[in-house]
Amino acid sequence: MNRRLISWLMCAVLVIMLVAGCSSTGSSTAGNTSNGENAAAANDTNVTNNTNDSATNEQKEEVTLKFFTGKVETIDLINELITKFEAEHPHIKVEQEYQKDASNVIKVKFASGDVPDITTVYAQDYVDQGKYLDLSNEAFWARVLPAIKELNTDIKTGKQFRVATNVTMAGIFYNKQVFEELGLKEAATWEEFKSNLQTIKDAKPEMTPMFLAGKDSWTLGHLIEFMAHGVIKQKHGVTDARKAFINNESDKLEFDAAGGGIEAFAGRLLELKEAGLINKDALTATYDNQKEAFASGQSALFSQGMWVLGDLLKLNPDMAGNIGFAPFPAIVDGTEPVVLSAEDSVYAITSESEHPEEAKLFLEFLFQPENLKAYSEFLKSPPAFTDVSADWGPLKDQAAAALETGVNIAFTETPSGFSGDDAGRMVQELLAGKYASSGDFAAAYKEAWDKAWSATNK
Repeated sequence: MNRRLISWLMCAVLVIMLVAGCSSTGSSTAGNTSNGENAAAANDTNVTNNTNDSATNEQKEEVTLKFFTGKVETIDLINELITKFEAEHPHIKVEQEYQKDASNVIKVKFASGDVPDITTVYAQDYVDQGKYLDLSNEAFWARVLPAIKELNTDIKTGKQFRVATNVTMAGIFYNKQVFEELGLKEAATWEEFKSNLQTIKDAKPEMTPMFLAGKDSWTLGHLIEFMAHGVIKQKHGVTDARKAFINNESDKLEFDAAGGGIEAFAGRLLELKEAGLINKDALTATYDNQKEAFASGQSALFSQGMWVLGDLLKLNPDMAGNIGFAPFPAIVDGTEPVVLSAEDSVYAITSESEHPEEAKLFLEFLFQPENLKAYSEFLKSPPAFTDVSADWGPLKDQAAAALETGVNIAFTETPSGFSGDDAGRMVQELLAGKYASSGDFAAAYKEAWDKAWSATNK
């Protein structure tokens, strides 16, 4: 899939939002007909059969589904949907478990036999090991944007083992009022980006130019995934880059290359630290601290995905018109800015689930248009289903503009032994001064990646 196709993705979402009011938003009502209505429409024999069926339904064995997630933003909403689902299906209970380091915790679950039925955690080597149920023939694919279906298609088998409910983007969030006041423009190059931060520091010494939430390692892992890996992704394109990461094609990844994406990223980040352009507590600040600092006007800029928007507006509803969104600046000379445009909120059913049909029933419930609408509006993320119309947030126009100005990239498919949290911990070490140079960091990164990839591909 090329850049044009991904750009089409978000354009399609915006068009769908305009026309979806004409689409059907109803869901199947099979099984909701009352016994009285059946009696009025059926003879005595059918009434007897319906009564027997009702008795059978009441005697269904109770089933408990284990739902394992690493998506902190949606815990409360999913619990609300679970309550609604359980009311409609009294014999099925759903237990949601959230873990901050979900990518690593699920390894323990698979190894110990404590396997969830449904999970938001997905990794290529688990696909290769047959850990997920094949969802290729499920009816809901007819409702999914083609570009999102392609991103959910396994490169090796051509099958779909996961489904995403939403489209997401990631880039630079910035305070529009500060930019306008200081005459700043969205940065395309690294020098422009660093100059913007320095101008903010000089003009507003009480404000943190760029805020890092380093205690939550996944936020630093995303910097690697979007900025450092962005150099690779724009060079080779979405499909070839996905293949390169999955197959560890070192001639394309060039993790330890002098002047490559990893070394450049490490050097650029250290530049910001040395110039005092990031928060002094970057290693101990949390994701919540990051959101609070931006929403309160204490920081001017930070890197995050659209999933953060709902929380920002909760913290400061009046900020809706003051949030800017831009691509990540180019970190290597001669390259272009990048913006993540990819699948979000993915679900997979494990192949070891003892209740796959009930798990599918729960996903079908989550995928009902009214539930996806509530989810999209809560998360402020555009829906990936074509029959869902949602007012997902104030950044629609800026998101479309970012897609036009930045190279569109996808998420990185990493070995399970080297998750985004693991990469983020290496960035923590970089900021703490463990590595003598950016080149040493790049070499260590390649070694850690290769070790994890080899361990999962024996």
